[in-house]
Amino acid sequence: MLRPGHDLYHLNRIVLRDARASRWLVFDDPEAVLVADSVSDVRDVIDAANRRVQEDGLYAAGFVSYEAAAAFDAALSTHGAGRLPLACFGLFREPEYHNQLPSTAGSRGKRPDWALTSSRHSYLENLEKIKRQIELGNSYQVNYTIRQQAQIAEDAWTLFAAVAADAPYAAFLDFDDFAIVSASPELFFSLSGTRLECRPMKGTSRRGMTTSEDNAAAMSLRRSPKDRAENVMITDMLRNDMGRIAVPGSVQVDSLYDVEKYRTVWQMTSSVSATTDAELPEILQALFPCASVTGAPKAASMKIIAELEDSPREIYTGTIGFLAPGREARFSVAIRTAWLDKKTHSATYGIGGGIVWDSDPDAEFEECLSKARVLDTSAAEHSFSILETMLWTSRDGYYLLDEHLERLRDSAEYFDFEFDRARVLNELADFSDAMESRHHRVRLLLDRDGTIRFEQAKLPDIPDSSCQRIALAADPVDIDNPFLYHKTTNRSAYEQALACAGPCDDVLLWNTSGDITETTIANVIVRIGDALYTPPISCGLLAGTYRERMLRDGQISERKIHVDELTGADEIILVNSVRGEYRAEIVKSSLPRRREDHRMRTVR
Repeated sequence: MLRPGHDLYHLNRIVLRDARASRWLVFDDPEAVLVADSVSDVRDVIDAANRRVQEDGLYAAGFVSYEAAAAFDAALSTHGAGRLPLACFGLFREPEYHNQLPSTAGSRGKRPDWALTSSRHSYLENLEKIKRQIELGNSYQVNYTIRQQAQIAEDAWTLFAAVAADAPYAAFLDFDDFAIVSASPELFFSLSGTRLECRPMKGTSRRGMTTSEDNAAAMSLRRSPKDRAENVMITDMLRNDMGRIAVPGSVQVDSLYDVEKYRTVWQMTSSVSATTDAELPEILQALFPCASVTGAPKAASMKIIAELEDSPREIYTGTIGFLAPGREARFSVAIRTAWLDKKTHSATYGIGGGIVWDSDPDAEFEECLSKARVLDTSAAEHSFSILETMLWTSRDGYYLLDEHLERLRDSAEYFDFEFDRARVLNELADFSDAMESRHHRVRLLLDRDGTIRFEQAKLPDIPDSSCQRIALAADPVDIDNPFLYHKTTNRSAYEQALACAGPCDDVLLWNTSGDITETTIANVIVRIGDALYTPPISCGLLAGTYRERMLRDGQISERKIHVDELTGADEIILVNSVRGEYRAEIVKSSLPRRREDHRMRTVR
């Protein structure tokens, strides 16, 4: 149980995010590492960790795997233990506290190719089996999960910085032979003195790409009878679990159906609190595993899970956290969590959701994929700025200023950036006072904390008769990339398109349906006969301010424009608020040679 520092499970460090205190806790150089490889050792490890915290003033930080459940209740069924310990806690002196995550990770390079270990067919088949169990009255809800795996070329810390750094309960646990990377948004429980709080999370909706679409998704989740019913079911389970260790009459529901925004999804949470004198071992015995990752009733649902899931969950849906002197503790539910085998460079990631009688199997599968999207991010997607590029002239000031500021406000709302319109206007005025020439291109950059920066450059004279040569992009854009709909410094999709293009002035982008979207710096208008058309935002493009004014004035209308239509177009016009309108022509060699070729490209 007690492992020396040179052992197989040598623990290097643990990094935890404490969302409540808005800080990071870094645990280095453990004095001891307590490890349980069997169910019979789990309680001993947790008892020992709790005792060392109380008696020696140490901090205990670590994890408990899902398969440790039987250590707390023999009626709880799971697979046998996997390759990770069932429980592992390092014992530390006081951690270091940081306001920001240390930026030591390098570029991600090629992103891992994550692949499901089971087919869509088997997933849907198992959901039908679960629904049959519910019909028979053996369960009300079953939290069914599947796995993704990938070969990881990057180091674990780089992956963590890319996918987990902004998660409320992010965690990084680094051992010699393996690492755990968690982007958990869910609090399992917090303990402060005698106050115990749980925040069960049940109910998910995929985020929209635009702010209006995003707000509609949040409202739909908030009003969903199915999600509300599932949420209150799990909340009631937590109330009952907490009641086992609470002072009689102290358990209360503080809030129900809170809808919270995360990078790829909206989540519904509730909050339950109680007064208790219980220690960590008793708290885990009453609550573990969290009801939100099992189903209701817990024992019966876990039996169904063990029969249908084809592998151990290991750390996934277990818990990660710390216990501090003075009865302070914070543990997350280990969802959005991957573990990496450093010897084989392989990684495993779990995804899933709660299944009830009226669940739509196809919708549940798509929800799983939405939860996995957190893996497909880069560090640049945390550290970007929102951007507006404007024309300033000595005669008229900032062109389309109101439109630019409204778009800036809209994107700030979407990404949760601080935005103060009055402050922006004041700083724009101060910045323009220093400009001397007749016209400038001004870049306004807004950081997450509300910091405003400016860049400016003189505009070169461009002949009115100039015609831009644009090449069709080699690959389609992903319409589920939110950075296509908001102007930011994260321009990886545009940079990639330019890098793959031959000689040209700009690149025309298109989506997987074969519809054109925009160029890397301008919206596109196509004249077909006497009509002027521009692609709708839903095709995957930025709502340019110049384009929006033309739509409002009735000069153009929206319509999907397929790549195949370009050869028959009468004119192609590019527009943005800095250059206005200018003509363009397609580099013929970049167009698909045959319709068959194009169909192949749009479905790959």
